[in-house]
Amino acid sequence: MGIVEEAHNAKVLGSGEQTIVLAHGFGTDQSVWKHLVPHLVEDYRVILFDKMGAGTTNPDYFDFERYATLEGYAYDVIAILEELRVDSCIYVGHSVSAMIGAVASIARPDLFTKLVMVSGSPRYLNDVDYYGGFEQEDLDQLFEAMKSNYRAWCDGFAPLAVGGDMDSVAVQEFSRTLFNMRPDIALSVARTIFCSDTRHLLAHVRVPCRIIQSMKDLAVPVVVSEYLHQNLGCESVVEVMSTDGHLPQLSSPDVVVPVLLRHIRDNIMV
Repeated sequence: MGIVEEAHNAKVLGSGEQTIVLAHGFGTDQSVWKHLVPHLVEDYRVILFDKMGAGTTNPDYFDFERYATLEGYAYDVIAILEELRVDSCIYVGHSVSAMIGAVASIARPDLFTKLVMVSGSPRYLNDVDYYGGFEQEDLDQLFEAMKSNYRAWCDGFAPLAVGGDMDSVAVQEFSRTLFNMRPDIALSVARTIFCSDTRHLLAHVRVPCRIIQSMKDLAVPVVVSEYLHQNLGCESVVEVMSTDGHLPQLSSPDVVVPVLLRHIRDNIMV
């Protein structure tokens, strides 16, 4: 196993001709795809990995300067693909990893045949003529809560992010992976994500995109999916699901898995 693979706990499953890369978002790890993976391994070569900073990665490898921007993560994705000798892939990115995939595809469009964006947003802060869902005051309070008592913040944030029943298995699972992060790393990652703005890059994306969004999502208002559709420089299609929460692949797999499979397999843009 190569250095990059090992650092990111990369796993390669299945043996199909096409490669699918599954990239998780903030506060989770590759286990967030556990309901989807069994449906892919018979037909595809599936690559799973943990984003640097996840609780399953070595915190000593987390470079605060490198990961102060999404580009640092995007170059990690490219490095993983190169080390695993992937010529092209279908990239499925959840949350911030949707935008990380977009950034990576601009740098190396040859490596990507399709981007499937799940609960992605190019900017979380509201702006003139743009609704991202958060005011600066909201983010300041969020960061302060993380700093003052990380465990308490995790317990409060997890059910809000996942949506639905506070005692659900999905909430418990997200709470576990969220709390697994080292608090100072979690705060740094959260700042990078919530303060990011990739709107100016969208026009440079040339790889076809599928935009998948929950009807109700604490982190990403449903209007953001239409903003992506209108501003991406590639062919794109939007599907808004009747799901609740920012991690629908974990909380509503019966709804989300068929949707993801359709967008992964279908090459006809509508």
